[in-house]
Order: sequence, then C-alpha cells, then structure tokens
Amino acid sequence: MAQRDLYIDRLRTVMTALVVLHHTAITYGASGGWFWQEIKPSSAPSSLLLTLFAATNQAYFMGFFFLLAGYFVPASLDRKGYARFLGDRFLRLGLPLLVFIFTLGPLTDAMVIYAQGKGFWPTLNYLWQHHVIGNGPLWFVQTLLVFSLAYCAWRRIFGSPLDRPERTPKPVPAPRWWLLSALATGVAALAIRQFVPTGANIWGLQLGYFATYIVLFVAGIAAWRYDWLRQLDWKNARVGIVAGLLAWPAMPVGIAVAYALNGAGKSNFSGGLSWPAILYALWEPFVAWGLIAAWLLWFRARMNQPSALWTWLGRRAYAVYIIHPVAVVGIGLLLHGWVAPALVKFGVVGLLACTACWLVADPLVRMPGVRRVV
Repeated sequence: MAQRDLYIDRLRTVMTALVVLHHTAITYGASGGWFWQEIKPSSAPSSLLLTLFAATNQAYFMGFFFLLAGYFVPASLDRKGYARFLGDRFLRLGLPLLVFIFTLGPLTDAMVIYAQGKGFWPTLNYLWQHHVIGNGPLWFVQTLLVFSLAYCAWRRIFGSPLDRPERTPKPVPAPRWWLLSALATGVAALAIRQFVPTGANIWGLQLGYFATYIVLFVAGIAAWRYDWLRQLDWKNARVGIVAGLLAWPAMPVGIAVAYALNGAGKSNFSGGLSWPAILYALWEPFVAWGLIAAWLLWFRARMNQPSALWTWLGRRAYAVYIIHPVAVVGIGLLLHGWVAPALVKFGVVGLLACTACWLVADPLVRMPGVRRVV
C-alpha cells in the first residue's frame, strides 16, 4: 500500500498545479467564475483555447480529487473510529474553510477592489462587517466534509462494523459498466442542470457538477474496498480510455458549431435541454473516465519510485490549494499593465503563481500547529 501511495500523492500534486493553471486560464479569457478576469471570454482564438483547456479540466480534475479522497476514507475511518475520524475531518477541512471565508477570501476580493481604484482596508472592513461569505475554491473541502459525514452515517447504519474492515478484492468492472456509468452520470447531470445550471451557486456549491463528484467519490470508496486501483490495467481500462479520446473532440466541434450558429457566448451549455447543454452533460463523464484511468495507469507505471522532489511538492500541495487564489490574483494584478498576448500572460502568470504558492507553502507546513492542518 505504501508503495502504491507514492503515485497517488503525485497525482494529487499534479492536479493541484492544474487547479492553479485552471484559474489562471479564467483570468485570461477562459469561461468560468473567478475573483478577477483581465480578459473576458470571447470568440478570439486564445479565449477559445483557454476555454477548451478549462472545460477539459472541469470535466475530470475535481472529480479525480473526490475519487482519490474517497479511496482513503474507509481505511482512515476503520483505523481512527468515528469520533477521531470526524474530529480530524473538521480540523483538516473545516478549519481551512473558515480561514478562507474570513481571511483569504476577503483579502483576495479587497486586492481586486483596490486595483480598481477603491480602498483596500475599507473593502476588507465592509466585507467583514456585512458578513460577506465566499468559499472560493474551498468549496471542495466543504463538499468533502459533507461527503465524509454522509459516508460515516451510511457506514454506521448499513455498513460493516469498524472492527471488520470492508476490504474484499473483486475484479475491476467490465467495460460495459464503464460506458453505462458514464452515460448514467451524464443523464443525472443533465437532470440536475434543469434546476441548477452550471455556474449557479447554492451555498457556494455548483451543484450542476455534482453528479460526477458523487459518483467518483463512491467509486473511490469501492476502489479501496475491492482493491481496484492495484488491479487496474490497460485491458480493463481500454474501452474507457478510447471512449474518452473519441468523445473529447466533440466539445471543440460543438463550441465551434455553437459559435458559428449563435455567436460567442450566446449558446446555452449550462442547463436546459438545448443540444449544447445535452452535449456538455454527456461529454463530461466519458472524458473524465478516460482521462482518470489514463492518469492512474501512467503514474502508477512511471511515477511510483522514491523522489525527494516529489515528496517535497506533495507535502505542500494541500497548502498550495488553500492559498493559491491570493497568488493567482495578486501576480495577475501586478502584471496587469504588461502588454502581451493572452496565452503568453497565461503561461507566465501560471508558472509564477505555481512557484510562489509552493515557496509560500513551504514555511506553512513547517509551522507548529499549522502543519497538523495542512
């Protein structure tokens, strides 16, 4: 198990870097919500490329986080028991969420307002006095806390006792189940988006994406119980990977057709029963299943050896996730006056933000008290 965990830790590190780059892409023209956008989405080639990059990320990377988190939940609960497990979850998930809501989130907002010519401290004071709450990217830890509570409740009522761990190796599901689960997840996402389209927040959560998140969190739990990650190979993942590769071009083609028919920003991919909305909902899980399987297989085969650098990066990845909005927005604002193509600014700011985040995270994980949380 310890040897297999090496590649899993490195996958989480890479996905964290992708989160930083994802939000940098939104800053420079990709579609999506973020604290600050220097360049609004348009039909410009750079905007379309960054939108496609962000859409591909959105299809799988947060779901991948939930799958990996779900994979470690059962063993952690068995080892710690309900009280200690939940106490640990509230410490490592709940405390960073509160820190972001009351400190890092308002700080990031105030930086943007200050750059627009208004007061920094008056903005912070206003946000605190009026209890303006925003969870930002920490919606993930908020959701993971809820999912963990739900798993504890399910395990207590329906699952096996903690003194009888639920691990029973079984074969990886057959290819038809990969395809059927992707189709069912897409249909569920489409149904949810009739009421909560993507981009709409309820308690800071974009529920329009939650069909994939729930399915992959449960799949992570099942992967631990049935030892699927160790058994995963090209033979049983091939159909999912090929289906993902075949499905991926459907989105750029769909975006191009929608823009040609309706103009930039006038097609509804987020909800309803228009063909773009149906395409988007069904496209996501097929791409997600394929990319996740490919990442797992490649990293397990090639990135599972001891490495001091990867250990250093992985130990700081959670702290990077928490603090990265300040870095992405701050560096973007500092370079706002720099005239350069959008893709160049995306690359430079993304690289600087990743570097800054890991450098700032380093002393954080060394601080007594803080290192217990991050």
